[in-house]
Amino acid sequence: MKVSDFDYHLPPELIAQTPLEPRDRSRLMVLNRADGSISHRHFLEIADYLHQGDTLVFNDSRVIPARLYGIKINSSTIVELLLLRRLDNCIWETLVRPGKKITTGTEIKLTNAVSNTDKEVLAQVIERSENGIRVVRFSDESMLEQLGKVPLPPYIRKPLNEPERYQTVYARIKGSVAAPTAGLHFTPRLLQDLQQKGIQFAFVTLHIGLDTFQPVRVEDPHQHPIHTEYGEVSLEAASMLNQTKKEGKRIIAVGTSTVRLIEAASQYGMVRPLADQVNLFILPGYQFHITDAMITNFHLPKSTLLMMVSAFAGKDYISKAYEQAMKLRYRFYSFGDAMLIQ
Repeated sequence: MKVSDFDYHLPPELIAQTPLEPRDRSRLMVLNRADGSISHRHFLEIADYLHQGDTLVFNDSRVIPARLYGIKINSSTIVELLLLRRLDNCIWETLVRPGKKITTGTEIKLTNAVSNTDKEVLAQVIERSENGIRVVRFSDESMLEQLGKVPLPPYIRKPLNEPERYQTVYARIKGSVAAPTAGLHFTPRLLQDLQQKGIQFAFVTLHIGLDTFQPVRVEDPHQHPIHTEYGEVSLEAASMLNQTKKEGKRIIAVGTSTVRLIEAASQYGMVRPLADQVNLFILPGYQFHITDAMITNFHLPKSTLLMMVSAFAGKDYISKAYEQAMKLRYRFYSFGDAMLIQ
């Protein structure tokens, strides 16, 4: 198995630059692993594939305004910081641009184009880690949310008119630097309709971090250093998932982040409560413990997420589905269309 096995060419015009309105009007490709079929629907019709007693599992992590801008002290250099993970009070792991000019000890004065506050916030680089990561100490952590902007992936070039559109309608626990995008297709009305049909909801939390931005740079995917992301599965959620399995019903994970978390919580058979860093890397050959179906978007070439869905459905099946999606002009990536693999 090589990383190049998961490569494909995507015409740039198929990368969705803006979200559809309403959310549930996106297209839905349905893969049935039992017979190898591929169907084409719209997301608002997803209830046709769910049954009473099934449990949808949602990642309720909320994207924080993690992109900050500033000016290097004693210089005119404009600096961009992307918060990745909070390590301690006022101390964060960050990605910084331009990286070569920002060494240990560098001080940055944060700028604020949103608020009228005159309060000054300084950021000092206190450590340089691998993969371009800088550990930064802020003089006032309480101001970061006010100063920051919600970050969009680099392949989205158009700014959002409404930043809330890059949040799921059920997002509530702050901590991600990228949205769990499979959940962006759900509307409050669709969620209500699913509940009325007898579909159960379980909410878990995985704060999406560095691996969303980190490319796989090695040819052997087993050599890729997967980074940890903080996750929580409550006792209530674990009990609901275990009961679903006991009753012979299905667990449908909404998004690859949800799959990663609930699989990490079920390594010993049953789902156990969890509140810890998660470093599970799912590659073809992995035996899934708890996930019966997943809802996901279309992923970047050679990404760990494409490897995960290939592990779940089979590499050839996923390749065939992606070829059809491109032929039929599906919209790809964060604001793109959806896939149900069952």
